[in-house]
Amino acid sequence: MALAAAGSPRLEAFFQNELKSADYQQKVYTRVAGKWRQPGAKGTPALGKKTVVQAVIGRDGKLVSATVSMESGSKAWDAAALAAVKKAAPFPPLPSTYSLSTLDAHFHVSWVAGP
Repeated sequence: MALAAAGSPRLEAFFQNELKSADYQQKVYTRVAGKWRQPGAKGTPALGKKTVVQAVIGRDGKLVSATVSMESGSKAWDAAALAAVKKAAPFPPLPSTYSLSTLDAHFHVSWVAGP
């Protein structure tokens, strides 16, 4: 219980600079956030640690790939972060204003102090 009170999960998403659509970024973030399932207390990493999931989204919104590019120190946390990205797919098709065939996105799932 004390561990749960000491922190909370934080999801941040970072997208390739060529993607200018804040609306698209918000849709992708919301989908991943909706699929996040926090592992039990034993699966929580040390405070301040994070998992980074690197994903590639195709023009049609399908998930081309998703891998853990930075580990948190907790296998359960890393697996939960990867699962959230995979379960959120497929994503909406890439905006017509985006000219590349795929989009790189990085999802950072941290365990941070406070609510």
